Amino acid sequence: MNFVKFSPRIFFFLGFTACACLLAVGAYLQIEEGLEPCPLCISQRLAILATGIIFLAAGIHNRGRKVYAVLAGLSALIGASISMRHIWIQHLPADEVPECGPGLDYVFKHFPLADTVKLMLSGTGECAKIDWTLLGLSIPVWTLLAFLSLAALAMLQFSQDGKKK
Repeated sequence: MNFVKFSPRIFFFLGFTACACLLAVGAYLQIEEGLEPCPLCISQRLAILATGIIFLAAGIHNRGRKVYAVLAGLSALIGASISMRHIWIQHLPADEVPECGPGLDYVFKHFPLADTVKLMLSGTGECAKIDWTLLGLSIPVWTLLAFLSLAALAMLQFSQDGKKK
């Protein structure tokens, strides 16, 4: 059976479109549903943004397919690791959840950048709260699935033979 082969550019643009849709859903949940993102949520959004920019650059540039595929895959896997940390925090017993720290606005104004980044990647007590689910899965679980799918899409582009029919 001969399947239709798309050019790598199409797949890279599909990855970019998926990232844009994920960011749009995050904005919708924040603006329309009133869900305030925790530090780990913001970190995941930044990883989605970085992955999307790499996919977009790959689609526009149309050269160095394997390099872009590796970069996009790494970016997606970094995002997946942040999602896994978030899921882990959400499943900690209540007495083991990290304490809630000051808001990110305060931290950005009064702490060095290194401390702010550490807070954003380690999570706080507010990261343990599950505000929304779909089919019984929380936002970080859905985000993890999205990151793994994006990484698979990137690695599919790495493994393609690059010959056009």
